[in-house]
Amino acid sequence: MAEDQNKSGENEMSEDEKLAAEWEAAMSETGEAGEADGDDHDDEWAAAMEEAGEGAGKSVTAAPMEEFDEDTPQTGTGPAPDLDVILDIPVTISMEVGNTQIPIRNLLQLNQGSVIELDRLAGEPLDVLVNGTLIAHGEVVMVNEKFGIRLTDVISPGERIKRLSK
Repeated sequence: MAEDQNKSGENEMSEDEKLAAEWEAAMSETGEAGEADGDDHDDEWAAAMEEAGEGAGKSVTAAPMEEFDEDTPQTGTGPAPDLDVILDIPVTISMEVGNTQIPIRNLLQLNQGSVIELDRLAGEPLDVLVNGTLIAHGEVVMVNEKFGIRLTDVISPGERIKRLSK
């Protein structure tokens, strides 16, 4: 039985050897044709490397820069953004009478009739906020039995847009 395994192993080896021989023959045929090409390829690389080494000592000249006219628009300095696009977007306007900080213990003790002291004096102008950004100061007025605010100091439109875009 061991002899049968050796014989089958020899047959397999001989088949493997045959296959290896075929590959070796095919590779040698293409290798002979490719060796001439490979030598040329190596020569090209060697020549390129020599050229690169020769240029190391040469001075470099700056490329001329294109001159731009002052009339040419520059990036970021184009026409102003078209505000008509955003004019109908609703925003939240709120008036701030004042504020203060109190401990949570005191906050939990608040009930109807409690008074909270604020950081502003009576009669001092209120802050007018748009989406949480200060845009004006004003005073409280009554209009048809409703509260309103008369603006006393308004930030310029350009400054308002800058503050709102932050």
